[in-house]
Amino acid sequence: MKTFTVITAELLHETNTFCALPTTEASFAERGLLFGDAAIAARHDNNTELAGFLDAGRAHGWNLVHVISAHAQPGGRVTRAAFEALTTPIVAAVLAHKGRLDGILLGLHGAMVTDFCEDGEGELLRRLRAQIGHAVPIGITLDPHVNATRAMCDLAEIMVAFKTYPHVDMRAAGRQAGEILQRTMVGEIRPRTLRVSRPMLEEVNGGRTDVGAMVERIGQARAYEQHPDVFAVSVNGGFANADIAEVGPTVLVTAQGNMAAHARFASTLADDFWHQRQHRLNQFQTVTQAAALCKAYAASDQPRPIVVADYADNPGGGAYGDSTALLAALLEAGVQQTCFGPMVDPETVRQLQAHQTGDSVPLRLGGKTDSRFGGLPLEVSCTLRLLSDGRYVGSGAMLGGLHRSWGPTAVVQIDGITVLVVSHRSQMLDLQQFKAFGIDPEAQRIVALKSMQHFRAAFEPIAGEVIVCDSGALCTLDYALLPFAHVPRPLFPFDPDLDYAAWLRDHADGIYIPEFVASAEN
Repeated sequence: MKTFTVITAELLHETNTFCALPTTEASFAERGLLFGDAAIAARHDNNTELAGFLDAGRAHGWNLVHVISAHAQPGGRVTRAAFEALTTPIVAAVLAHKGRLDGILLGLHGAMVTDFCEDGEGELLRRLRAQIGHAVPIGITLDPHVNATRAMCDLAEIMVAFKTYPHVDMRAAGRQAGEILQRTMVGEIRPRTLRVSRPMLEEVNGGRTDVGAMVERIGQARAYEQHPDVFAVSVNGGFANADIAEVGPTVLVTAQGNMAAHARFASTLADDFWHQRQHRLNQFQTVTQAAALCKAYAASDQPRPIVVADYADNPGGGAYGDSTALLAALLEAGVQQTCFGPMVDPETVRQLQAHQTGDSVPLRLGGKTDSRFGGLPLEVSCTLRLLSDGRYVGSGAMLGGLHRSWGPTAVVQIDGITVLVVSHRSQMLDLQQFKAFGIDPEAQRIVALKSMQHFRAAFEPIAGEVIVCDSGALCTLDYALLPFAHVPRPLFPFDPDLDYAAWLRDHADGIYIPEFVASAEN
């Protein structure tokens, strides 16, 4: 039996085009830029796309060549220099194996925007096809916050998105993509991926899958995957903080056979996006309302803490992580036995590094990147509790076993609030992000954190109640605060009265089915 040679790589970035912080090669290095065997050693047995690729490779005896694992914190546009530095090794590896290469598997996000194009993933795929044509099948995994483009469908036969948000099935998605690739390489199937879209900026609940309409949609997707000609159904909420032409929720079906029938199925799910567009699950509090709710809860006899999430200052969506609005409201409310994090403020960490633990230090905390989004710096006095290099090892469903770092880190006490001040942007989604620095969330009455949805995987099980607020930071749901200029119109919610039937008529029912491209020997 033939031994297949498969090249793999991970290159992940979710680009918030409103973020003023460019994503550079250093941004990727901050999260750990790994090559070849070093990447395999670090990520082979965790909840990663690469782990899933490796699972498939072991099962089928592949000669697997892993090139790179690069993952930057969501932020501004990826610079050309960074894009070239990270994609060149992938293209070079494919070229080096030309004539002996049987398949390619890429762990991508699907919402990368560069400073020279709107579709970073499509650009990488275009460069690969320029080298190998269409003789070699390409499979990609995607975050369900993908803004899936027609180019991605044209250039990758196999597209598999995670089915969970919080994302706890990255490895499973990688394995699924690998299994489809194996069947393609042996000639058993000949897949392609269709795309169905709707005129929306995002799915109304950001694609959360723990409750709400997405639970049923994912159930239908899994059921349809049992069809013998269907290999993957991806139900994607889209990523709203991208001012680009191909933005919004999509349904992708990787299949063969009657593609029109598959498109009709996908359209039923996409229509449900539209029909449920007003059914928001979260009740978004103002920061003042959230602080009041937290104070009242803390005075109750509930044994577990209340968790309050600042949805808008989520670094996991490209926000700056230095909004002060919620912290200011909690201080004003006089709450006690509270932890708060992260506050992304490397300047303050550097200031604190000149002091000893126990020192009382005046601070100008947070609000330094762009105070229009989330508030001005806070003038406070604190007690320094801890200084650290910021390293931790995740323990939860998303980060279990993965080594991460906040960068230089400090813990300070401001009145009744223990604040985690960090240098590197990241959202709060694992208990160890507090615990590694001497803060036990379960011992608090109030846990205030910055995240949209991922925090629920680790923090909901310890919470007596969860509330969500909008601080007016960069991931605010008040889209009027953001200078959208390039999204297509009409588009919901900007055009709430758009004629849906007319849109479907004028846009081929939102269906895109790529044509097969004739293969040539690689």
